[in-house]
Amino acid sequence: MAEPTPRRNEPRLRPAPLLFEPAEAASDPEHFFDLESIDDPRALLARATELTQAFRAAADRALEYQAMAAAQLADPRRFDRLTAAAVAERAEWTEDYAKKMIEFGRDLLRGVEGSGRAPGLGHGVGDHA
Repeated sequence: MAEPTPRRNEPRLRPAPLLFEPAEAASDPEHFFDLESIDDPRALLARATELTQAFRAAADRALEYQAMAAAQLADPRRFDRLTAAAVAERAEWTEDYAKKMIEFGRDLLRGVEGSGRAPGLGHGVGDHA
């Protein structure tokens, strides 16, 4: 289960940025963000921890964007709105989870529209299975 992202009044951690790897390095199945080249276990733990935090933050942020998109697709004001079942099918979620994500997305969108802030603020919804 994903850890919840910080509440609106808590500062958001800024983990190490995820950098794109050169194509030749990414094509090597043994290569992973150059971790295999770090010999010092202290340095390896530090860099692996940075990457873990960055991936978690990226996953949390992506989840919030998923929720906002689901809410927009299910918006009853849209002539082409989707049902929760249709959103679930597109996102490969259960229908119950899609309903939760739609509601979460509506909450996020209300916060964004009311505050003038950029999206990506809020709290997690949980597993999507």
